[in-house]
Amino acid sequence: MSPSPEQALQDAAKKPMSTTDVPVGASLRGWLDHLQASGRLSLTEPGIDLRFGVAGVANRLDGTSASIFPRPSAHVVPVVSGLLSQRSWMAEAAGVGQEELISSFENACLSPVPWIEVADAPCQQVVHHDVDLEKQLPIPTHNEHDYGAYITAGLLIARRPDTGVQNVSIHRLQVSSPDRLGALLLPRHTLAFFHQQEREGADLDIAIVVGVDPLTLMASQAIVPIDHDELEISGALRGSPLPVTKCVTNEVRVPADAEFVLEGRLLANIREPEGPFGEFPQYYGERAERHVIEVDALTHRTSPIYHTIVGGSLEHLLLGGIPREASFLSHLRRSFPCVKDVHLSRGGTCRYHLSVQVDRPKAGEAKNVILGALGMHYDIKHVTVVDTDVDVHNPAEVEWAVATRFQADRDLIVVHGAQGSKLDPSTDDGFGSKMGLDATVPVDAPPMKFTRIRVPGQEELDLDQIVRSAPLNWEERVGNVL
Repeated sequence: MSPSPEQALQDAAKKPMSTTDVPVGASLRGWLDHLQASGRLSLTEPGIDLRFGVAGVANRLDGTSASIFPRPSAHVVPVVSGLLSQRSWMAEAAGVGQEELISSFENACLSPVPWIEVADAPCQQVVHHDVDLEKQLPIPTHNEHDYGAYITAGLLIARRPDTGVQNVSIHRLQVSSPDRLGALLLPRHTLAFFHQQEREGADLDIAIVVGVDPLTLMASQAIVPIDHDELEISGALRGSPLPVTKCVTNEVRVPADAEFVLEGRLLANIREPEGPFGEFPQYYGERAERHVIEVDALTHRTSPIYHTIVGGSLEHLLLGGIPREASFLSHLRRSFPCVKDVHLSRGGTCRYHLSVQVDRPKAGEAKNVILGALGMHYDIKHVTVVDTDVDVHNPAEVEWAVATRFQADRDLIVVHGAQGSKLDPSTDDGFGSKMGLDATVPVDAPPMKFTRIRVPGQEELDLDQIVRSAPLNWEERVGNVL
């Protein structure tokens, strides 16, 4: 008789394995141990204020160290922030080199691994049917004009009742009352699931998961078709099925090893005020009538850790940016084999500005790439296409290509009246214009006209052998005798 899923997972856990078998990012606590061992985990004094204090410290350490806050505002549950605030950290979490991160994530999106369901889950060690969010969770207030406390690192998992297909995404969630959340739902898959239910006058069952491993956190941001469950992308990134469990009050499946799970419903035909909230463009999302979640139950580990992502932080930007790069690269390559690499720049909030690297495009093909890129996702606002001698991850290189290979009358594409990001304050509620810049070398250019200067042998020089700091008596050492 074959073992149960639970027994199979327990047996696998006992089996000795090399450090390369399971990526270090497959476990939240394992990732924290890894950061601590490498000097990238900071522990604050107890009692940091949940209102602005946690965010202030996390922002000061942004990109250099993750932060753990014991007893914030005297709350018994500690807070952690800054888990993935460097591109290289995300590669470490996935167990790949930084140059392999995008291709690794792309492969995970193309070859998902179905999850495995277990009954005995750490995330359900404690169950509350009487929910008081701010008493039971240490929910910070981040930015100056935020309406109040917000859940910012919660994976909202929605399940279609007709097919059982799930979707995973992150939304800002305003604490409106002890068991009620205001939610900003942008026009993506969760909203499509909800509209289907609301047309029938029914609520949509959901779960909000706080405190997951870095790989699941990254997987939640994949841009994939509506019938793809991002939890299966997490399984592909880890190389084994993600253990999930069924919620206590509904049919939604959630990561079994999560710290917290809020079970509830998106309420049909109900909208309430939500916002403002400090968002990734470094501006506030305005207050408006928005969707509402009612929380029916709260489950968590015996000694949980609460994860928060500070609005506008590097963790916020990169978490949305790098998984999108992988999805966009895969999408563009299907239509344009000349596409070699893509990058969403930090200056473009890791959402709005896309650089695309192409290899010897045919005449006019770079402009087709621009149009294809603008159509991939409404967030994409400006697209710049460059040749393979330009590093798309280096903003100075991309700007150099625009400065020396782009002419506005010949290489500019402008699309008016397009759907954009509702969080871009320069748009009219998301309605605006988009732009593409063809900064590639013209196909008919003479060979030497756009040849970059280079010094032969420069990169092969071993500077450690031939160069050192100049001493105090440098003039004597130079021996400048005529």
